Amino acid sequence: MKCHTLEVWKRSKELAVRIYKSEMQGPFAKDFSLIRQIQRAAVSICSNIAEGAERESFKDSAHFYTMAKGSAAELATQLQIAQEIGLIVDGSVEKRILETEEIARMLNSLIKSVKAKGSEH
Repeated sequence: MKCHTLEVWKRSKELAVRIYKSEMQGPFAKDFSLIRQIQRAAVSICSNIAEGAERESFKDSAHFYTMAKGSAAELATQLQIAQEIGLIVDGSVEKRILETEEIARMLNSLIKSVKAKGSEH
């Protein structure tokens, strides 16, 4: 699969795995609704990158990478909410938000690159 060569896919997949492993503990595990949304957003990032990598047109690829970037914004927002209402108190939120923001920047670069390639053809 083409996505396996993308550093942004690797990082987003690793983030999703960490979120699944860690957020199931402590007080956070009691809020099933928010935890499921956070998990879905995290998985959506790497899933949309994978789908975009397999698309045949640059336009389609850019569309899925843009959706992944939107999921990254969703994830960062949900993590902030979880922290502000006291569901995550161990200080890991800032690190995950920074990582999510870095993934979003990587996606932005990928989107620009794909769109530039698309305009060449």
